[in-house]
Amino acid sequence: MQITGSSALVVGGTGGLGEATVRRLHAAGAKVVVADVADDKGKALEEELGVRYVRTDAGDEDSVGSAIAEAESLGPLRISVDCHGGPAGGGRLVGKDGSPMSLDAFKTTIDSYLTWTFNVLRLSAAAIAKQEQLEDGTRGVIINTASIAAFEGQIGQLPYCAAKGGVVGMTLVAARDLSPLGIRVCTIAPGTILTPAYGQAGEKLEAYWGPQVPHPKRMGKPSEYATLAASIIENDYLNGEVIRLDGALRFPPK
Repeated sequence: MQITGSSALVVGGTGGLGEATVRRLHAAGAKVVVADVADDKGKALEEELGVRYVRTDAGDEDSVGSAIAEAESLGPLRISVDCHGGPAGGGRLVGKDGSPMSLDAFKTTIDSYLTWTFNVLRLSAAAIAKQEQLEDGTRGVIINTASIAAFEGQIGQLPYCAAKGGVVGMTLVAARDLSPLGIRVCTIAPGTILTPAYGQAGEKLEAYWGPQVPHPKRMGKPSEYATLAASIIENDYLNGEVIRLDGALRFPPK
């Protein structure tokens, strides 16, 4: 499927992974809607690139619906990439004081990373399903974001790992559900990606994680996520797959 001429929704489009994806898809000729809650960054991208920014709460149906409607106004919506962030809740299942992990904290993390991903997935799929078929019956592609923590989560990451494991688990089923409609679904599972959000702490993270990556011995770049997203979009035979983007890194227990 060609990126040029399609409209694309990028949820979390002002973050490190999202912004890189917005820039990559825009450069390839897509009409991009940046869906996020960071107004200053969103409007800056809008002014710089000519993309559209729509303030979007990924967990709210009407909010996501408004972003989708904006994308549909620009052209046939065939691309949805969701890389929104959320709270970094965690801790051990049983604390040092003997108390169990907070159920509310667990639910919050599950909602942010799994339920909200499902919300974007279902609404994007319904919108893409209305588009005219292309070659091979294709209508579009949806890309979700998990993490390698879904496979080898570290101590203290249980809520996050459960949520990202859920995103991984949805991938093949969603692809099968949507196959009659000509919609592909893939998930990118990044390892340690160095994004601008880390600020000055990025140097310390690079010094810690870089040597642990088999090759190349550095943290990943947001542009590498964006390049993979574009490759998934353009390769019609990639479907129902979770692709690790980690330089062969496997997380240790802690």
